Amino acid sequence: MRLDRFLTRHRNDSCKEVARQLADGRVMIDGAVESCGIRRINRFTKVELDGEILQEKQAVYLMLHKPAGYLSATMDSQHPTVMELIDHPLRDELHLAGRLDRASTGLVLLTNDGRWSKLITEPQEEISKVYQVTTRDRILPETVMRFAEGIYFAYEDLTTRPALLEIVAEREASITLHEGRYHQVKRMFHAVGNQVLSLHRESIGPLLLNDTLPLGKFRSLSAEEISFFYHEDSNRTVRASK
Repeated sequence: MRLDRFLTRHRNDSCKEVARQLADGRVMIDGAVESCGIRRINRFTKVELDGEILQEKQAVYLMLHKPAGYLSATMDSQHPTVMELIDHPLRDELHLAGRLDRASTGLVLLTNDGRWSKLITEPQEEISKVYQVTTRDRILPETVMRFAEGIYFAYEDLTTRPALLEIVAEREASITLHEGRYHQVKRMFHAVGNQVLSLHRESIGPLLLNDTLPLGKFRSLSAEEISFFYHEDSNRTVRASK
């Protein structure tokens, strides 16, 4: 929303009065005086008028090293969820930017910024996601080509986007996807007559899960990590949570 429109809606001031407030230097955005009414703001922009805070909402961006046994959900009556691992004052506002099933482990992202999470999960954004898998049977060399061509899912009547499969050992592989469909990795291996025994998400875009984040722990993302997913949005100022 434009700043001048926010001010008129928030206080019911006239456009003329809002213009005067801006010209007199009475409006501050994220701690700095702002005189441009067409400045774009969002729900996480701090807005002050004459020292009064009109809006101040903290944007939260977290990465979690998910253990097995936890659901990727905000609540469940039967199983523990990943939210039980998050000790944050705004925990109840968070949602997941992409899921892992209960048995899987690895990188999970949580935020209260719906636009940011959509940029990560929408297939058209082509955000890479890397998984390490262990399978029941030997991974055949021809599976590499099958994954590169895409696997047809009859239920959705679609073919998956090309996926990069790298065989690490007889029953171990790394797979890179640029979409995140329901149980996609397991369904792709099932389509070639194999079964995934373990699945671990190693990375999402530039966010890499490494030894610095122990199993079951989380951390806040840096401003640089957050802004990667806003690469086409030059009007947004990202403020990472502390």
